[in-house]
Amino acid sequence: MIYYIHYFGIAGRATITIVNPDRRQAYNLEYGDALRIPAGSTSYILNPDDNQKLRVVKLAIPINNPGYFYDFYPSSTKDQQSYFSGFSRNTLEATFNTRYEEIQRILLGNEDEQEYEEQRRGQEQSHQDEGVIVRVSREQIQELTKYAQSSSGKDKPSQSGPFNLRSNEPIYSNKYGNFYEITPDRNPQVQDLDISLTFTEINEGALLLPHYNSKAIFIVVVGEGNGKYELVGIRDQQRQQDEQEEEREEVRRYSARLSEGDIFVVPAGYPISINASSNLRLLGFGINADENQRNFLAGSEDNVIRQLDREVKELTFPGSAEDVERLIKNQQQSYFANTQPQEQQQSEKEGRRGRRGLISSI
Repeated sequence: MIYYIHYFGIAGRATITIVNPDRRQAYNLEYGDALRIPAGSTSYILNPDDNQKLRVVKLAIPINNPGYFYDFYPSSTKDQQSYFSGFSRNTLEATFNTRYEEIQRILLGNEDEQEYEEQRRGQEQSHQDEGVIVRVSREQIQELTKYAQSSSGKDKPSQSGPFNLRSNEPIYSNKYGNFYEITPDRNPQVQDLDISLTFTEINEGALLLPHYNSKAIFIVVVGEGNGKYELVGIRDQQRQQDEQEEEREEVRRYSARLSEGDIFVVPAGYPISINASSNLRLLGFGINADENQRNFLAGSEDNVIRQLDREVKELTFPGSAEDVERLIKNQQQSYFANTQPQEQQQSEKEGRRGRRGLISSI
C-alpha cells in the first residue's frame, strides 16, 4: 500500500528523514510545522529531546484502496513483520546473492514466535523487542540530525521541505483568537491533494463565531485546551426522507465537550461555532479545499447575513429589516468574540424583558 502523509507537529521537536532510491533528506520540525511525505517513500522520525514528548498528527490519503491503508516496514519487530519476510527463500537468496540463513540472521531475525520466545528468555532486550519505537543514543541523534534542514519560514513555500502555518500572518485575527490557513493555491505541496491545513487559537472565554464551509470537509484535532463545539445539521436526514418525506426538515444542534486529543469532523455546509473554556488550540485538515469559501453568520466582516439585500431581510426574518440590521451591528467583533460580556448582557435583558430577550446565537 502506498499513501500520502502529512505530518503536523503539535508538541516537541522532531527530525524526519525521507529516503528515496537516489538520495535521503532530513528535516528539522518544530511546533506548527507541516511536511508532505510522497507516496512510496521510506521515512523515519526522531525525537532529539530526552525531556520533551513528541506528538504529531498525520493525515493518510490512500492510493490503492480508498479508506484503507497499511504500513510496510523493512525490519521485523514484535509489532510487525518485515516486507522481506513475504518473499520466498529462493527469491531472497537470488536477490541478495547470499544464503538464506545469513539473510534471516541479518534482516529478518527469528520469526518463529515460540522458538523466539525460548531464545530471548534471560537475554537482554534487542531492537526487535521494542516495536516500531526504539531508544536512540546521543551519538546516534547527533549523526541523524547533522545535515537536517529547517522549515522555509516566510520565504517562498518549498516544493518538498517543511513549512510552518504560523510563519505567515493569520487570515482572521483579533484579541480573542487567531486563525492560520494554508490553502491549495498558496502552497504547491497541498495543491494536487486538494487539501488545506488550519491552525486555530481561541483564547479562554472566547468564541469562534458561527460559520460554515461551502465545500470543504474539515477533520479537526484538539491539540491543547478545553472547550465546546455546536454543529447545526438536519436530524436523521435519510430516515426523514424515508418516513416523513412530506414534512419539513428538522434542524438539530449537535454539541460536545472538547479536550486534548479529541477529533471531530465538520461536514461541508454545516454551521459550527466553537467556545473555549481554556486557551484552545485546534489543528485542521480540509478535504476538497480548493476554492472553499468560509461564510460567517455573524460579525462585522465576511458576514453573509449582513450582505443580504434589505428587502430580502424584510421578507426572510420575523423582525423588520431595521431590527435585523441593528441586531447584526450589535456584534462589532469579527471571527472571534468574547462570550462572557454577551452572556451577562443577555441575562440582564432577559431579567427585564422576560421572554422578549435577544435572539440567542447558534
